[in-house]
Amino acid sequence: MELVVESGVKKMEGGEAMRRNQTLICAPIMADTVDQMLNLMQNAKTSGADLVEVRLDSLKSFNPQSDIDTIVKQSPLPTLFTYRPTWEGGQYAGDEASRLDALRLAMELGADYIDVELKAIDEFNTALHGNKSAKCKVIVSSHNYDNTPSSEELGNLVARIQASGADIVKFATTALDITDVARVFQITVHSQVSSVPIIAMVMGEKGLMSRILCPKFGGYLTFGTLEVGKVSAPGQPTIKDLLNIYNFRQLGPDTKIFGIIGKPVSHSKSPLLYNEAFRSVGFNGVYMPLLVDDVATLFRTYSSLDFAGFSCTIPHKEAIVDCCDEVDPTAKLIGAVNCVVRRPDGKLFGCNTDYVGAISAIEEVLQGSQPIMSGSPLAGKLFVVIGAGGAGKALAYGAKEKGARVVIANRTYERARELADVVGGQALSLDELSNFHPETDMILANTTSIGMQPKVDDTPISKEALRYYSLVFDAVYTPKITRLLREAQESGVNIVTGVEMFIGQAYEQYERFTGLPAPKELFKKIMAGY
Repeated sequence: MELVVESGVKKMEGGEAMRRNQTLICAPIMADTVDQMLNLMQNAKTSGADLVEVRLDSLKSFNPQSDIDTIVKQSPLPTLFTYRPTWEGGQYAGDEASRLDALRLAMELGADYIDVELKAIDEFNTALHGNKSAKCKVIVSSHNYDNTPSSEELGNLVARIQASGADIVKFATTALDITDVARVFQITVHSQVSSVPIIAMVMGEKGLMSRILCPKFGGYLTFGTLEVGKVSAPGQPTIKDLLNIYNFRQLGPDTKIFGIIGKPVSHSKSPLLYNEAFRSVGFNGVYMPLLVDDVATLFRTYSSLDFAGFSCTIPHKEAIVDCCDEVDPTAKLIGAVNCVVRRPDGKLFGCNTDYVGAISAIEEVLQGSQPIMSGSPLAGKLFVVIGAGGAGKALAYGAKEKGARVVIANRTYERARELADVVGGQALSLDELSNFHPETDMILANTTSIGMQPKVDDTPISKEALRYYSLVFDAVYTPKITRLLREAQESGVNIVTGVEMFIGQAYEQYERFTGLPAPKELFKKIMAGY
């Protein structure tokens, strides 16, 4: 088949990008009946999975001989049979001999893989009497639902699994912190020196990186679900997201890692934006949500050049300043960083693109509603900022720079006072805001998470007070139209959504991450649906 090169990515005729890695995507299949399983297997094939994991413990009734035979013969993809007992996080509560007999039968009837727990492998091997199928590979697995052990303990665990005669080593741990994943990557890479393939996963949202980056670190497979939430272990992404958002087939050892640091972070649209842009120009990078408790620990742990750049959102924008080796003067003045780039010497450079994105979007709308004038349409306006965190500081600084008179409203008055003193403005507590209207034609900018999903009915100010404003901006972009913006529109006030700020601040970040010009039209097109 002829190859064509498009935007730096090799493609096969028909448009499907060639795989840059051999890591497989396995779809867990859980259903009440065999017929339902077979339907799901067809869906898995259509979705792009390479094999299916048949979870026998999910079946409501099970006739081993006929059911396994039917599944093996009718599955459109290679099969991995798992019969997980309750003591290893599964649903099977029957006797052990029957369970292991079913797995032995799957091996005899043509399964491509079977999964046997480390705790049960000796008993299984004894029952086999050396009659192992040449075709079927035995995955020996261990699952830790409490934590991720030390590197030494993980190394010992892998050695025990290898010594059991496993064809493939599998272990899954639980992430208490995102830095736990680093130990699993270390073990995965170290295991490449042996000839035994390894499947290494870290469960939970903080372990998502382990599932996406398997191809980079040499993992044998990752698990991808058919539907959101229908998981066989915590934290599994969908096949669709692996392929369409994270460009899973294109990842390799030299892929650069980027991500958005936040808490919460699963709502972020940044992975959609950056990964699509990377794909459009064939840039060898992947961008992920990173649920982070402590930024200093994150940077200490992931210090290699592979971890090339980070966006930063609530609540870490201020703490991250002290983690950078160099901070852009504007960001230093603001006291908040939302973009970090790792330079070739390993040093971290921090800057702030928030204020440019937000202020430009606000100016654009004001310009459209006023006669053309020289200077900024913000000059002389009373600009009320809700929130005194990283984004609040950025907006307050940006508005002050444009000649606006700044007022800071915050839940805790002391923090509002601190920021107001820095920018030469006035401070209010949030409770006072609805009664604050010394003039009309003011600008309001919400930089807090008030009104963000799931708390979409929250708003920081009464609807009655909005009539004193000529423009309302909300940094929240999930949902795009928050209650605050909806009530502003109903009051006849101009609005600027968080999506517009989001796109604006992303332009500079993308250019700093890649060294390439930002695909502005593509960014607008991607975000048009949100």
